[in-house]
Amino acid sequence: MKLLLLLLGLLALGWGVTLWKAARHEARAVAEYPPLGQFVTVDGARLHILQVGEGPDIVLIHGASGNMRDFTHDLVPRLAGRYRVTVVDRPGLGHSDRLDRDGATIFEQAGVLVRAVAELGVERPLVLGHSYGGAVALAWATHHPEAVSGLILLAAASNPWDTPLSTYYRVLSSPAGQVVAAPLLTAWVPDHVVTDTIASIFAPQPTPEGYADYIGAGLTLQRRALRENALQRAGILAEIRQMVPDYAGIDMPVEILHGDADTTVWLSIHSEPLSRQIAGANLVVMDGVGHSPHHAEPGTVIAAIDRAAARAGLR
Repeated sequence: MKLLLLLLGLLALGWGVTLWKAARHEARAVAEYPPLGQFVTVDGARLHILQVGEGPDIVLIHGASGNMRDFTHDLVPRLAGRYRVTVVDRPGLGHSDRLDRDGATIFEQAGVLVRAVAELGVERPLVLGHSYGGAVALAWATHHPEAVSGLILLAAASNPWDTPLSTYYRVLSSPAGQVVAAPLLTAWVPDHVVTDTIASIFAPQPTPEGYADYIGAGLTLQRRALRENALQRAGILAEIRQMVPDYAGIDMPVEILHGDADTTVWLSIHSEPLSRQIAGANLVVMDGVGHSPHHAEPGTVIAAIDRAAARAGLR
């Protein structure tokens, strides 16, 4: 009995230290990478939004695990001289609150973002989405077509795939993983593990200079962000299957950009079929480009934005 009590005491002590380290890690991340913009509250959830520039409206939606800094590192400054750019931290990520504890679907995220940007006077913007954010952009277009003028999709997840959910996401999205694994990761995983992973996402291009220090790896390792990202990732395949039949009804300018060296979201599975599913969509295949077209060839992306703006009558 005494041994059991000792073991329970050690476990409780270890868990207490884990929770303390997790909270400390989160506080350091927020202090080192504070909000860049303002907060808009929708249905009780505070969403972190930055708006800069003048001109036609464009909203930028980042991918899985990340935050708005993926865009503010380079693309936002390039666009702000000619567009009014609104960039968001998706629900549960960066500095934005979770919408609930079940993981926000792409449809829920699209709905709350439509209302959030409307609070800042943005009503029918161009919407650009990268990777997972591309699925949210498609949900915006299919479920709120009156609130978007055109789409720019970068390496967007858009069609069903066959590979199973990874063990990491299966564990972290499970009830036990939500309670136990997330605090353990926040407390004990160093930031460099995230920045090391970033390099594989950019491949075959190198990580942009200064990006790893700028993106805020500690924000990705927040318990809230880990839990929400895992649930979003676990749910997206079923949500995309639900959305695919709606693509035929998209009636707006659509620019699709995808690198043929992308091994995260495959061109042949996603953007090539999507270009046939949406009438009039323009597909640009970027030779030798990996999963981050906006970093690899920002000029190509900006040209696609300009085309969408012109086709939508915004320029």
